[in-house]
Amino acid sequence: MRLLVAFAALIMSLAACADAGGEKYQAGKHYQVLDNPVRTANPDKIEVTEVFWYGCGHCYHFETPLKPWVAGLADDVAFVKSPAMWHKTMELHARAYYAAKALGVEDQLNLPLFEALNVRKQKLDSESEIKALFEANGVDGAKFDKVFNSFGVTGQVRQADARARSYRISGTPELVVEGKYRISARDAGGQPEMLEVANFLIEKERAARAAQ
Repeated sequence: MRLLVAFAALIMSLAACADAGGEKYQAGKHYQVLDNPVRTANPDKIEVTEVFWYGCGHCYHFETPLKPWVAGLADDVAFVKSPAMWHKTMELHARAYYAAKALGVEDQLNLPLFEALNVRKQKLDSESEIKALFEANGVDGAKFDKVFNSFGVTGQVRQADARARSYRISGTPELVVEGKYRISARDAGGQPEMLEVANFLIEKERAARAAQ
């Protein structure tokens, strides 16, 4: 009788694995599949996008595991940061991100922007305050003035806002793989787990491309 019970349990376990496709992470449970995939910037690369906000404490702490993970990505993977914005102050912070990028000082300003908002509790809710932070970190004020409200930066801010809406972002940080799969800490089980799910989806996308 015990053997029959054990055998039945084994069959049920195997059936469950078959139903899940034998995959470690499941759509709708560990990540969400977007109803309408969002076009990526480079079709030759598997794109991973982080939707973030400099004022988000969770995003600030996510930088610690994220940075080495990004450094270890394979050549066929492109990592992109995309600022979220739900109000005017967040839009200013998104503009600060793209201004830093346009000036070639994105890496130089990344941590100071996070620390200003999360450690020193500055609001950075005006262009003048953001300019002062840039200048304090070695950026020429005239160059800042030239790019902060430029056509190029404004266009990138609008695109980031539209992208976040298409991703149906519910919070920050969230990762989107290949414009198809959205990963949150809530679904994945934590921030380190977000990166594990992203690894799984990168491999999934890589296998799909190889099969084409």
